Amino acid sequence: MTPRRFSVAMTKAFDETLTRHLIRSDGQEDLCLAMYAPSTGAERDTALLRDACLPLEGERKVHGNASVTGRYVLRVARQARNLGLGVVILHSHPGGRGWQELSDLDADAEASYAQLVEQVTGQPLVGITLAGKDHTWSARRWSAAGSAVDHVDAESVRVLGARLEVSWNDRLVPVPAPMPSQLRTVSAWGERPQADMARLRVLVVGAGSVGMDVAIRLAATGIEKVAVIDFDVVKEVNRDRLVAATRRDARLRVPKADVAERACRSAATAASFEFGRHQLDVTSTRGQSTVLDYDVIFSCVDRPWPRAVLNQIAYTDLIPVIDGGIGIDTFETGQMRNATVRTHIVRPGRPCLQCNGQLDPAQVARDRLGLFDDPTYIERSGQPVPGKQNVAMLSASVMASQLALFVSLVVAPSKFGEPGPLRFSLTTHRLEHVQTTTSPACVYEKLVAHGDQRIPLAQTVADAPTNGSIAVRAVVGLVARYVVALIRWTSRR
Repeated sequence: MTPRRFSVAMTKAFDETLTRHLIRSDGQEDLCLAMYAPSTGAERDTALLRDACLPLEGERKVHGNASVTGRYVLRVARQARNLGLGVVILHSHPGGRGWQELSDLDADAEASYAQLVEQVTGQPLVGITLAGKDHTWSARRWSAAGSAVDHVDAESVRVLGARLEVSWNDRLVPVPAPMPSQLRTVSAWGERPQADMARLRVLVVGAGSVGMDVAIRLAATGIEKVAVIDFDVVKEVNRDRLVAATRRDARLRVPKADVAERACRSAATAASFEFGRHQLDVTSTRGQSTVLDYDVIFSCVDRPWPRAVLNQIAYTDLIPVIDGGIGIDTFETGQMRNATVRTHIVRPGRPCLQCNGQLDPAQVARDRLGLFDDPTYIERSGQPVPGKQNVAMLSASVMASQLALFVSLVVAPSKFGEPGPLRFSLTTHRLEHVQTTTSPACVYEKLVAHGDQRIPLAQTVADAPTNGSIAVRAVVGLVARYVVALIRWTSRR
């Protein structure tokens, strides 16, 4: 059986809190404890760091090296147990550079507390080291099965802020060699940013007019692991927007994920390219757990429910979501009035889609009931059908803006990072920064790094191989309306 991958993630604000304590002005090592929430994907486990528990007087000793007391570990373990969290022990190597392998002394110190922590919290102990010279994090997870104590190294430690900074375990995720076909790409930002970008696991949700183009460009840039999740199939009505789909694909109703795989493999420039084909719905629990295996998500869907699921994951699981869409206005005559492109990165520290005015909770509720799949409801209610209007030429603007935000997040030209929400108006050709703030009552922002403790938005369904998820939503909607009608009839009786 393939072993599960392991990673660690934290916000930039939390990274700064830990750094202030661990990197001392006198050059000595230091340590502290923190708590983490588990985030369980289909193939990867992630420890989401939160709640720093700095030592009280007498709970740790600094003597060139640093040592922790059992009283300190037990205090934090009890707090973590009451919150349903795990324990992290962190220490610094002020003169270290790059990913730090465990010394015998450090391994013995962490192993000595692994059983105690797991017995108290029910979660494995996570150990983390900070290299002071270049601010590289390294991490491992301890297992205390019976009398045996051992650890598994993390593949990466991600720090999410205006930039996505990743410390890579080069042994588990080797540095990819630049290819001749990437010469001009590498010359744009250098070999190190290219190597860091190429190792990211990037997921595109929705292989439509925007998502298909995004996936192809990611593969052409040299990213080694690109994935697409889409449960739908190609139809004739899609062909004016799906650049990689053929008449044969529409006639045979080929899954969009298959078309994306064919196009990405043709465009890929990485020496070792891996395509993740997921014919799933992100609103299912299986689809949601698949999303949690990735480092960056492109949201290229127009339905409210899937966007709500991705919006939540950006905060609860610290995975940045690059979202975008286009709104087209027409006069009653059918002539175009305007087209507006909105793009933004959803992450802690930025307004969520709801605060940003891009997600209506009422529409999410209607989508969960399957009402958008019911033509009679659409006709009666006058509600706009999500994604009904779309033009390939204008969708390219969404794709270009999303990819530019990705470069800003990962490469950070001039160290600026991502710029916040953007809006482009076609009539005036004006690009503006949208000034939005997070609502004090925002439920998403309050659940940062909660991981598996997130509020359930996905539902448990058996994912069908084609568009069965649409049928599931329609059935759910029919049942819901029948129950409401029955309650009303009963109350009248």
